Amino acid sequence: MTEVRRERADAARNRREILRVTEELLARYRPEEISMEQVAAAAGVGKGTVFHRFGSRMGLMQALIQDRALALHDAVVSGPPPLGPDADPRSRLLAFLDGIVDVVARNKGLLAALGHAVTTTQHPRADDDHPVYRFWHGHLSMLLAELRPSLDAELVAHVLLSTLGNEPILRLLEKGEGERLAVTLRLMATTLLDA
Repeated sequence: MTEVRRERADAARNRREILRVTEELLARYRPEEISMEQVAAAAGVGKGTVFHRFGSRMGLMQALIQDRALALHDAVVSGPPPLGPDADPRSRLLAFLDGIVDVVARNKGLLAALGHAVTTTQHPRADDDHPVYRFWHGHLSMLLAELRPSLDAELVAHVLLSTLGNEPILRLLEKGEGERLAVTLRLMATTLLDA
């Protein structure tokens, strides 16, 4: 029984390390330039471990973005203010926009590659069908509706989120201008709320 727990702890450590080194590699290379062999070597695990855990390079990339988005999700659901449930809605909204920009800025190449992969598969899936997008949109909609009930909160949330996936914004993020984007999104949101 103890050995099974140790294996699970080792598997969890390996998963965290694989995701960490993948994110580091993505800071230097485009997703399509990263091989499973590179990831395995950098993480100090066998190539079979990476394939067994993630299935493919695309599976690894999807797991990475979901892991990073999950951290934001956890902060929203049970974290401290300003993201967590004990904060006032306006502070939560602005902090959440900052959090989304941070996730996108750290994973811009990954998001672009995932977007390309999704739109070139036989069965493309709409962005709003992705669980990360659904959570982000739902949370933004809820906060916007709470703060200004007369606003079309669902549409405004889609509009705010749509700014994060277009080429000019991704190029801006590649230049390291995530803070500029965060400030602009906060300004847009507060302008809508105060109008």
